Amino acid sequence: MKSFESDFLEKQVIPHSFLKTIRILGEYQGKEALFKQQTPQVLESLRQVAIIQSTESSNRIEGIEAPPERIKKIVEHKTTPKNRSEQEIAGYRDALATIHANHANMPFTPNIVLQLHRDLYQFVPQQGGRWKMADNEITEIRSDGTRSVRFKPVPAHLAPEAMKLLHKLFNEQWDKGEADQLLLIPMYILDFLCIHPFTDGNGRMARLLTLLLLYRAGSEVGRYISLEHLIENQREGYYDALYKSSQGWHDGKHALLPWWEYFLGVMLLGAYREFEQRTGELTTAHGAKTESVMTAIEKLPKTFRYADLAKACPNVSRPTIKRVLGQLRNDGRVECTRPGRDAIWEKTGS
Repeated sequence: MKSFESDFLEKQVIPHSFLKTIRILGEYQGKEALFKQQTPQVLESLRQVAIIQSTESSNRIEGIEAPPERIKKIVEHKTTPKNRSEQEIAGYRDALATIHANHANMPFTPNIVLQLHRDLYQFVPQQGGRWKMADNEITEIRSDGTRSVRFKPVPAHLAPEAMKLLHKLFNEQWDKGEADQLLLIPMYILDFLCIHPFTDGNGRMARLLTLLLLYRAGSEVGRYISLEHLIENQREGYYDALYKSSQGWHDGKHALLPWWEYFLGVMLLGAYREFEQRTGELTTAHGAKTESVMTAIEKLPKTFRYADLAKACPNVSRPTIKRVLGQLRNDGRVECTRPGRDAIWEKTGS
């Protein structure tokens, strides 16, 4: 809540280069309607991949892992969790699905945060959906094996009131409409992580709440591009920016710019650019041929020969067919069961 108290926001120095980032993001937001007019088949493919990547990456950042094929089956509700890691992965899957499906009807209150945390831990014996009962610390393990404290969050007995105040001040700023919503969202996430209101799951909750708030601001890029996957790939920058902007937070003397620059200039702008790149090729003949190959694959049996696919796409070159198959294989939607001239492929996606 420190980022929203008194006139703290007005005192932040915003360089011209960062204002340019805000402007570019505004232009991308203005293109949301155009993005959603893309071919439904391609958008659905992006959505399915994003859900799997988000679930896998957000948990892996916290050291929660499972074999990729197990994660895919869990996300697609084709199996039940077998251990603690898979239980937490299933919980993230459901919390993520709730946000994607119901974000428009979710008032941004502390109770919503508790509800999402409860969903996150619904398959785990420990009870989710309640504020921390003991003080916690944000630590790191140095290369020599020693442990150091990076940040001391709000004490446990003050956490419920801190969350209540954070939501009050955040919603007041949001409703005023005087500050850009894209500035307010990372401010909330920073304060949430500095409060660290839960015993466990704070990082995953921060990423879920990021998605929810972006939806609230009219940004749907997180539906098609995994924000969690981008964060995982830039993990060092993520933690470094958080560390820099959290220094002095308890006294209201912290600087928002490092976190703003990462959150908006690296993560969100990166997501929009990736989305534009993936959907932009649909406006070209090359993209049309890509779509033709994907449509043909959908109509073929679960197991099909490369020759059958080539025959179904007489106007598409072999390199283009191979490129599309390679893309779908990377996305986990097909796999080659017999390589070579008479290659056999199998569809693995839903």
